[in-house]
Amino acid sequence: MELLTLFGRSDYKARDLQLFNDVEQHDLDIITKTLSASCVMLVNAGQAVISAHTTDNRLYIVLSGKLEVVSNEHNGSTSTNLQYSVGECVGELSVLDEEDQPHTVIAVERSELLVIEADTLWNLIDNVDGVARNLLRLLSFRIRTTNALLRRRHKVGEFYRQMSMIDGLTGIQNRSWLNSQFPQMIEHAHATGNSLSIIMADLDHFKEFNDKYGHIVGDDAIQSAAKILNSTLRPTDFAVRFGGEELLVILPDTENQDCFTVAERLCNKLEQTSIFSDTRRPLPHITASFGVATLADGQDLSSFIEAADAALYRAKNAGRNRVSF
Repeated sequence: MELLTLFGRSDYKARDLQLFNDVEQHDLDIITKTLSASCVMLVNAGQAVISAHTTDNRLYIVLSGKLEVVSNEHNGSTSTNLQYSVGECVGELSVLDEEDQPHTVIAVERSELLVIEADTLWNLIDNVDGVARNLLRLLSFRIRTTNALLRRRHKVGEFYRQMSMIDGLTGIQNRSWLNSQFPQMIEHAHATGNSLSIIMADLDHFKEFNDKYGHIVGDDAIQSAAKILNSTLRPTDFAVRFGGEELLVILPDTENQDCFTVAERLCNKLEQTSIFSDTRRPLPHITASFGVATLADGQDLSSFIEAADAALYRAKNAGRNRVSF
């Protein structure tokens, strides 16, 4: 930064600065006299005014130009979209608590700044009630703004977290969701004694289907199967794409026989589903084999899924397009 002049020799007026708004004329005279020896500094675009994690117990007021807060990430500095325009100030927290600066602040454009040393600011706070009042208002506004930004970031983060657990092709839950949520469901079932059942489904002869009709139609088949599963289940049930053409259904509070009945209903609905909407073409139907399992005492996640998978292969060995325990 380059020293331009002292505030008392400049054309800037204290009454035009946010921190000194709405103060009595007598107090304004005290402010002007106190600030007369404070420096007016020039900072060029892109130049740092405040560096994060450094001790800089000074208040900066923007006289012209604009400043911006940047966050230091591992892959470089990124804008936070938090800017300070003419009349606004930055750096007050480090003056008040004498801690290191939490953020880096740079000049967006060529700017002139009033630099107020900590001792000078404390002198104004002690002797001018209007300055103390305005500083409290400023801090309150800063806290509200920060809270709003945190809430927004939380919502965005939660949105992307949820999106990362949705299968892009089918719109149902994916393996990441299963790895995150299913262990808790098993733990809850063991703790409460409530039943928990699952259905493992695998589309029959899917490789041949893909080879005959192509991968795009194969994707349509997986989407159709997922849609049937999702539309047939209760709001408390979950459909998961386990991998490839293999789908998993989780049925909380469901006994083994009820789970078998649900699987039979899914099997019948899937058999009746056509893939092509073009009536000029043959309408291939897809079928699937289903294996059901109910959580046993002391059973862990791996053995639970293995039990459903073993039942699935029993259904395939028995002729496919059917349900097996």
